[in-house]
Amino acid sequence: MSKSNWNADQIPDLKGKVVIITGATSGLGKEATKVLAQKNATVIMAVRNTKKGKVVAQEIKNTTLQAKIDIKAMDLSSLESVKCFAKDVLSSYKHLDVLINNAGIMACPYDKTKDDFEIQMGTNHLGHFALTGLLMPLLEQTKNARIVATSSLGHRVGNINFDDINWEKRKYNSSQAYADSKLANLYFAYHLAEKLKAKNKDIKVTAAHPGWTRTDLQKHSWYMRMLNPLFSQGTDQGVLPTLRAAFDEKAQSGDYYGPSRFFEMHGSPIVVKSNARSLDKTMAKKLWDISESLTKIKY
Repeated sequence: MSKSNWNADQIPDLKGKVVIITGATSGLGKEATKVLAQKNATVIMAVRNTKKGKVVAQEIKNTTLQAKIDIKAMDLSSLESVKCFAKDVLSSYKHLDVLINNAGIMACPYDKTKDDFEIQMGTNHLGHFALTGLLMPLLEQTKNARIVATSSLGHRVGNINFDDINWEKRKYNSSQAYADSKLANLYFAYHLAEKLKAKNKDIKVTAAHPGWTRTDLQKHSWYMRMLNPLFSQGTDQGVLPTLRAAFDEKAQSGDYYGPSRFFEMHGSPIVVKSNARSLDKTMAKKLWDISESLTKIKY
């Protein structure tokens, strides 16, 4: 595996750039917000809890006085909330340079979204699918716009059951449902990259995974919390694949970034390869069609 020394210092000044980060109140989203505020971007924090968002924004502004942060409410587990957020952004901004689909939940107990989707697929994939589609007009009118999908090493054990995508016929396996949602993130990124390229759109779609990074995402996984001292890295390192996917000028649409060392668990970010299943174009198209049908969002 190639070596890399890419870090946040290589992100240029982002004055005038508008970036949306979903799930921006903790973990990778919070870290990305901090870094991009320091780079003079206008960061739209798309968050479920605006009160918590204000606390995080103030924390960042205490050390980065020039920070431009716009806090907007959005719950990815509610299509109505996603639509309201998108409508607000479309009416408030004339361009959108980068959309970072970062938010996610992991290995949580069985639940349904407000639209009756299995909670992890509904939040991690379908919510972002809808959001990206609704924001596409703004992305299309922005030069060199970019969309970043956040996946996981967990995608490697993903195997979506398209006949039971909402886990209504099987005994629920929370870890499997998470892996399926992370595989869905890659199907989405790769298929969207192809669709936009075919239409000669000036939008790059990239993907990233953070390796093994300590975040609140792991609160439902006792074994990850137990092994964190041995294998994990901090969010300052874990966010780098996402930031490189979002801002490296050499990135190509369809590139997937991850850490460079120890089975992609930690280290500086490089282009990595996702597994063979994630590259199945037939499955990606099948998920796309199901996603359009479930969300009623047509690109």
